[in-house]
Amino acid sequence: MNETRAFLRHTIATVAYRGAKAVRGAPASFASYSADGSERTPAKILAHIGDLYDWALSQAKGAEAWRDSTPLDWDAEVARFFASLQRFDDYLASDAPLSAPAEKMFQGAIADSLTHVGQLAMLRRLAGARITGENYARAEIVAGRIGPDQTAPRREF
Repeated sequence: MNETRAFLRHTIATVAYRGAKAVRGAPASFASYSADGSERTPAKILAHIGDLYDWALSQAKGAEAWRDSTPLDWDAEVARFFASLQRFDDYLASDAPLSAPAEKMFQGAIADSLTHVGQLAMLRRLAGARITGENYARAEIVAGRIGPDQTAPRREF
């Protein structure tokens, strides 16, 4: 595997690690929480992240397509988040060609998803369901580990 694909896979694993932390243990009420009364709830943000990875996969396959998904119930949306990451990672791990430049996929879908995972973490705090801070540079993040079951944090604060 070339270095570019390996870096993308590590980035996807980072999204999975941070995303798992942002959604793990969220109370049922979190899905519909709105800090400003807008319709941009955690459930909608998580659905958007799933859409981003479906879009990135379509770009990688050379058949770019976008769709705005209606959010599922929270547990189903969390499962969809990890499933969309897994499909994209599986494609990156394969020998199939990338039909879009890796840099474009990174600056688009991947970078956007990192922003949104951060929004979910911030909204957890605002909703009174704070997550513990962590030194992510010390986290055990491994390409291919995409699901909700991640290693325990090495240094939280």
